[in-house]
Amino acid sequence: MFIKDIEIGEIFIPLARPFKTALRTVENVEDIAIKIITDTDLVGFGEAPPTAVITGDTKGSIITAIRDFIKPALIGMEIDNLDGIFRKLNTCITKNTSAKAAVDMAIYDLYAKQYNAPLYKLLGGNKKEVETDITISVNPIPEMVADSMDAISNGYKILKVKVGKEGLKDVERIASIRQAIGPNIKIRVDANQGWNAKQSVQIITAMEDKGLDIELVEQPVPAHDFKGMQYVTSRVATPILADESVFSAEDAIHLIEERAADLINIKLMKTGGIYNALKICDIAEIYGVECMIGCMLEGKLSVSAAAHLAAAKSIITKADLDGPSLCKVDPFLGGPYYNQNIIQMNDKPGIGIETVPCFD
Repeated sequence: MFIKDIEIGEIFIPLARPFKTALRTVENVEDIAIKIITDTDLVGFGEAPPTAVITGDTKGSIITAIRDFIKPALIGMEIDNLDGIFRKLNTCITKNTSAKAAVDMAIYDLYAKQYNAPLYKLLGGNKKEVETDITISVNPIPEMVADSMDAISNGYKILKVKVGKEGLKDVERIASIRQAIGPNIKIRVDANQGWNAKQSVQIITAMEDKGLDIELVEQPVPAHDFKGMQYVTSRVATPILADESVFSAEDAIHLIEERAADLINIKLMKTGGIYNALKICDIAEIYGVECMIGCMLEGKLSVSAAAHLAAAKSIITKADLDGPSLCKVDPFLGGPYYNQNIIQMNDKPGIGIETVPCFD
């Protein structure tokens, strides 16, 4: 079975409410979707969000990378030749990790379909369910408290609270949420690179002194500031999760060896897909560093690919895969079942997505 064609489309999904972080505000999911067609007419699907403030990828750059570089490199290649496909995918153009991720997951979708198996079983088959958190956007405190209570009423047991815009005011945000939700709900704090190193220590220490019981703090300082990450990690008791600092296996090794984080957040749009994400999983397992699997603001297709990886690997102990839950509608047919905080895998071949709206 070989690659005959790669088609490109666009997906538009309105969000239930605006998604706000220290870096951006988004009201709709506007992603690029791809369909890889084989000579047997079996198809594989992939998806990539344009997240310019994090990956540098725009809709135009994703389309151009796939159409002008990736597609010509892969046409005619046998799906069974995974090593050859991914070497070409990763060398035909540098960076452009979101475009590569969309093609990567479509290849894995086809590979698993060829063997009539769900992808998570071929990748490791560790478990059939994944628990995800839900994001609470950065807003005025009363709105964040109300959103937190709403999430809990819908069954979520882990909140990922966005901060990073107002320094020590963020302590008040988290304190108000903790007081409202009680002690039994987990809180993850995501600063999205919004603080500097000294400010991070001051804010996190203040949260610790108040007994706010934070499970982890994600990417407190700018992505390139490995020394700053190391400074924070060595001076607070709360675990520090590296997100934007880790795009590659090399980044993971550097971060772990410098003891610049306690945990690593894997996102397919940063790694360029499952193939490179598996390398980070292997590195993390060697060093004994647990991982989270995360997503950008993505639709169900690409989040489902990440869910398969999360279900496959035991080193991935945490999940932030709430993208579909933030959408007003679900235009995809098939895939894992999203039951609020629990993502349930099934035995459908590949990723399990049967139809993608732009290819109907």
